[in-house]
Amino acid sequence: MNVIYGTKIGFIGLGKLGMPCSEAIAKKGFDVAGYDIKFKTSELVDIRSSIQDLCRDRDVVFVATPTPHEDGYDGREPTSHLPVKDFNYTAVKEVLKECNRHLKTSQTLVLISTVLPGTIRRELSPIVTQTELLYNPYLIAMGTVSWDIINPEMIMIGSAEGKAGPRIQMLADFYNILCDNSPRLETGTFEDVEAMKVFFNTFVSTKIALVNMIQDVGQKLKNMDVDKVTQALSKCDQKIMSPAYMKPGMGDGGACHPRDNIALRWLAKELNLGYDIFETVMTAREKQAENMAKEILKHGNNIHCTSDFYKPGTNQVDGSSSLLLQHYIVKHGGQITNGFDSPIEVIVRIHESDKFEVDETTIIFDPWRTYPPGPNVIYYGQ
Repeated sequence: MNVIYGTKIGFIGLGKLGMPCSEAIAKKGFDVAGYDIKFKTSELVDIRSSIQDLCRDRDVVFVATPTPHEDGYDGREPTSHLPVKDFNYTAVKEVLKECNRHLKTSQTLVLISTVLPGTIRRELSPIVTQTELLYNPYLIAMGTVSWDIINPEMIMIGSAEGKAGPRIQMLADFYNILCDNSPRLETGTFEDVEAMKVFFNTFVSTKIALVNMIQDVGQKLKNMDVDKVTQALSKCDQKIMSPAYMKPGMGDGGACHPRDNIALRWLAKELNLGYDIFETVMTAREKQAENMAKEILKHGNNIHCTSDFYKPGTNQVDGSSSLLLQHYIVKHGGQITNGFDSPIEVIVRIHESDKFEVDETTIIFDPWRTYPPGPNVIYYGQ
C-alpha cells in the first residue's frame, strides 16, 4: 500500500471495529500499524507484536479495545429481567496503562471504545499522565464499518477541558483527509462526547421500539396499514424528523401529549401487547419534574414560576409542565408565591420567551440556559 500522508496511525484492538477501521484508513494512504492480543493478519496494516512496539513510532494511537458486558447482556436473549450493569472497563484500563508506559508527550492517545458518561474523567483519564487523552467514538454499524468510517454522520472529539487545541485540530485535519462526505465536527468535554455517543444509539433503539409498537397495534387491530402510518409520520419534518424538541428544558404539555400517552397505555393493555412504552414515558416526565423541583428548592423555599400555561401565547393549562413542577415543589416543602403574600426567593423561567424583572437578591432558575449569566442565575442541566 502506498503511503501518501505523513501522519502515522496506530490501532490497538483489531476486532470487529478496529480491523475494518484501520484497513479503511490504510486504503486512504496512511501508514497504519496495529496490535491485538489475538493473532491477526492483514495485507494493509502492519501488525505489531506488542503495544510497546506499536507505540514507538506512531503519531496517533487509537484504542479500540472492547468494553463488553458479561455474557447474556448483548440482547440475543432476553435481558430486561437481568440486573442493570455498567460496561466492563478492565481491558481498556490495562491497555491505557501500557500505552502510558511507552508513549511520549508528542504522541496523541485517542480512545474510541464506548463508555458511559462520566467514565473517562472518573476512571480512565487519571491513568494517562504522559500525553493527552482524547475521546473520539465512532457511529458505525457492523457490516458497513469500512464505509461508515469514511462517511460518518459526524466526528465527535472530547477532551478534558472541551476546548479547541492543536491535538484536536490535528485529528480534525486527519478526518478531513480521510472522509469522503465532509462531516460536521462536534467537540466538547469527555462527558459531552460520551453522552453524544450512547444517546445517539439509544435514540435509534427508542425509535425502532416505537415504530414496532405501531406494527404490533396494527397486527391486533386489523384494517390498519402500518406502513402507511409510519411513512406518513416519517414525512413530518417540522416536529418528528427535525431538530424540533431537541432543546432540553421543561417537559411536554398541552391538551394532547400527556393524555394521548395515558390513552395509549390503556390501548397497549387492552390489546394485550405485553409491554407499555408509555408508562416509562409518563414516569420519566414526572420524575424529571420532581428532580427539577428538588434542585430549585436548594436555592430557596418561596418559589415563583413565570407562567402556569403549557406554552407561550396561550392561556391553556391542560397538561401544563409548569403546574406539574409546582406540584412537586409543594410536595417537597416549597411554597408557590406571587410576591405579594411572601417575598420571592427563586423565580423559575418556565418559557424561554418569558420576560420578568427581579432584584439582585432573587435567584433566577433557568432550565433553558439562555438567560444572561450573572451571580444570581442558575442554569439547570449544567
